Amino acid sequence: MNRKATALDVAKRAGVSRSAVSLVLNGRGDGNVAKESQDRIRLAAQELNYSPNAIALSLRNQRSRVIGIVSDEVVVSPFDGNIIGGADDVARSRGFVTVVMDTERDAARDASAIETLLDRQVDGLMYVTVGLKPLDVPHGMLRVPSVLANCYASSSKPQLHHVIPDEITGGREATEHLLQFGHRDIALLAGAEDSPAAPLRVEGYRDAYAAAGLSVRADRITMAGWDIDAGFHGAMKLLDGVSPAERPTAIMCANDRLAIGVALAAARLGLNIPTDLSVMGYDDEARIADTMVPALTTMALPLREIGRAAMTTLLDTIEGVSAGTDDAAETSVETMVPCRLVIRESTGPAPTR
Repeated sequence: MNRKATALDVAKRAGVSRSAVSLVLNGRGDGNVAKESQDRIRLAAQELNYSPNAIALSLRNQRSRVIGIVSDEVVVSPFDGNIIGGADDVARSRGFVTVVMDTERDAARDASAIETLLDRQVDGLMYVTVGLKPLDVPHGMLRVPSVLANCYASSSKPQLHHVIPDEITGGREATEHLLQFGHRDIALLAGAEDSPAAPLRVEGYRDAYAAAGLSVRADRITMAGWDIDAGFHGAMKLLDGVSPAERPTAIMCANDRLAIGVALAAARLGLNIPTDLSVMGYDDEARIADTMVPALTTMALPLREIGRAAMTTLLDTIEGVSAGTDDAAETSVETMVPCRLVIRESTGPAPTR
C-alpha cells in the first residue's frame, strides 16, 4: 500500500523548507515565500496528491478554517449566486471552506442562521444579498470578523466593512456610451422606487448629462420597476403614436429584463434596434444579455468581483487578528467595485431626424 505523502515529501520535491510548505499551503505564502518557490510547492503538492490535514491544522491554529455565509435569497437566485462563487474562489485558494445558509428573504431567520454558524465555530461571517440594500446587521456578526457583500448596515454608525458596486459611476458610463453615439434624447427606465440602486443609477445619468452641458427632461425618467412587462409598457408610452422627431432615440434600462421589454415594444411598433432606437441594459444577466437579438449592450454588475473582494477583506482581517494586529478594529469601511461596460449590438449612432 502506497504511503500517504507528507509535507516533508513536498518540501524535498520542491527544494524548499518544511516551514515554507506550511506557509504556502495554509494561505500565508505571500510576503513570506518567493513566488517561484510558491509555484514549485503547489506543483509538488499536486504531483504527490498532498493536502494538509484540516483537523490537525485547526487544532494548531485554534481555527476551524470555515467561513459562514448567510444570504437573503442568493442561493436560490440564478444571478447573484456569482457573489458566493467569487467568495468561495478566494476562500479555497487560501485554505478555507465556506458553509452557506439561505434565509429565503425571511429576515426573522437571520439571527438564528448566524447563531447556527457561530455554534459551528466558524472563523468569520459574510452576509450577501440579492440586489443592493440596507441590512439590519444581526448582532452575532459582531462577535467574529464579518463583512457585508452587496449590502450595507442600515444603522447610522455601521460597524462592518461592506463591499458594493459603484452604481453612480455605472449609470454615468452607460449614459456616456449613448452620448458618444450622438444621442441627446435618452429616456431612462430607472427601476423601482424602493431600490437603493435605482436613484444612484439616475444620479449617474444626470451627471453624464451635466458633464456634456445638456439638460435632463423630467419626463424622460420613469421609475418603471424591474420586470419585462414593465419595460414593455414603459417603452410603449414613450414610443407608441409618437412621431420620430418627438420620441427618444435611445432607452436606457436599469436592468436587462426591462431592456427585453423595450425590445419587444420596438418589435411591436416596427422599429429596428439599433437603427431606429438604441437600447441599453444593466446587469449583463447570463443567458439573457448575450443571447438577445440583437445582443444587448449593458453595464455588467461586478458580482463575482464583489464576492472576491469581500472574502479577501474578511480573510485578511481574520489573519490580522491572529497576528495581533489592529485590522479587526477597522470600522465604517466601504469598498466600491466598478461596473464594466459591455458593448454589443443594441446600441449605435443616433438616427437623423
